Amino acid sequence: MKRFFQTKWGLLVLPFGAAFLTLILLLVFVPKAQPYFNQKTNENPNKNNKELVKYVAIGDSLTEGIGDPTASGGFVPIVARDIEERYKLNAVEVENFGKNGDRSDQILKRIKKNEAIQKQLTAADMITVTVGGNDLMKVIKGDVFNLTTDSFTKPLKKYQDQLVSLFDEIRKYNETAPIYVLGIYNPFYLYFPEIIEMQQIVNNWNAGTEETVSGYSEMYFIPINDLLYKGVNGDVGVTGVEGDTSDTEITNDAIYEEDHFHPNNLGYQLMANAVREEMINTKDQWLPKESDN
Repeated sequence: MKRFFQTKWGLLVLPFGAAFLTLILLLVFVPKAQPYFNQKTNENPNKNNKELVKYVAIGDSLTEGIGDPTASGGFVPIVARDIEERYKLNAVEVENFGKNGDRSDQILKRIKKNEAIQKQLTAADMITVTVGGNDLMKVIKGDVFNLTTDSFTKPLKKYQDQLVSLFDEIRKYNETAPIYVLGIYNPFYLYFPEIIEMQQIVNNWNAGTEETVSGYSEMYFIPINDLLYKGVNGDVGVTGVEGDTSDTEITNDAIYEEDHFHPNNLGYQLMANAVREEMINTKDQWLPKESDN
């Protein structure tokens, strides 16, 4: 009986051992089948993009963020945050050189005198400029009771010449970074509702800025007048009857209530949206890593 069991188990062990050895050989020498779906979970979709982008903002009160009750810099930090999140960057490093009240010639003087601004412009991947509102206001204040559209012809030409000097100075420190130049908007009707030509005056001023910008490569004009002129909801944002301001207060829900001139939170968000969209459209100029060649 004992011999029978030994013989029986011996017969069973032999084929089991052969099968086990065959399985080992298959695992070692037969290549693994590839998955049906392409699974590249470890590949970085942004491997060709920069991980950190330097954004330099320079200009007047719109760059400084006057009217923003959070005192965080108006549209500039909104743009930086949106770009950082959209492209999954480690950071968008912001340098804000906005100064309330500056005209185009005063912005130029600051750049020429301030080595810190020059250094940051040189390192910038992208640059925004807000300019023109204070230049226009200077003309308005100069002859407020006798203004016509013709009153702005010569000042506009002078302003364009100053823009050329300003843009040339910026390009002296950075020849390649895209520059986004914001237009101005028309809050002046809140102060001068009797000057019905004011909208045309603002349009002409913006056209002068856009014309000057068009003479440069990698420089883009961003209009904001239509976004802010009539408030957040278009013509709903401005209340009042056109041509009749005697009994109706004109308000704008995109303009700061304290001065009726600068944007408020909502106004800066509208500006940020416009800037962000232009940056997205031109991302190939500032987002990819620089070539090693």
